Amino acid sequence: MVTEQTLLAGVLVFTPRVFSDNRGSFFESFNHRAFESAVGFPVQFVQDNESVSHQHVLRGLHFQLPPMAQGKLVRVVKGSVVDVAVDLRKNSTTYGKHVAVQLSAENKKQLWIPPGFAHGFLSLEEGTIFGYKCTNYYAPETECTIQWNDPELEINWGVEAPIISAKDQDSLLFHTFVSPF
Repeated sequence: MVTEQTLLAGVLVFTPRVFSDNRGSFFESFNHRAFESAVGFPVQFVQDNESVSHQHVLRGLHFQLPPMAQGKLVRVVKGSVVDVAVDLRKNSTTYGKHVAVQLSAENKKQLWIPPGFAHGFLSLEEGTIFGYKCTNYYAPETECTIQWNDPELEINWGVEAPIISAKDQDSLLFHTFVSPF
């Protein structure tokens, strides 16, 4: 597995080695020992989630507040997405900055988003299946959302009018968010 550091410290891209022959292909999608070695600290995943999205569905920018903050290891099983992480760590030199990575079933890349980041993705294909491992359980009372199109964040999603949920429409502006991270 090849590991790449993004512009946001701690946010990593993992690209597996794929073995192909006349039968098809094989790759190791997760190896706990290699993953912990790459992130540099112990990680325990407690919940796996999966979503199916129509083309141009945008989910995010979501996160949970401490003590229920989550790290997420995300990947696409079918289709493709633009996946975005936004730094919410108030003492970070990249506070309020973001990274966008294209994840697809074809490239098999995974993105590690540690606690202290907001996360969102835009489905680029009909029927995109998105899977992710979480380091903490879902706790709706600690869930927060920052507006996907917040002008201060300057995220270029590549679509002007995505399909978003009512919850995501009723979300915080970045400048009103007081970070506990």
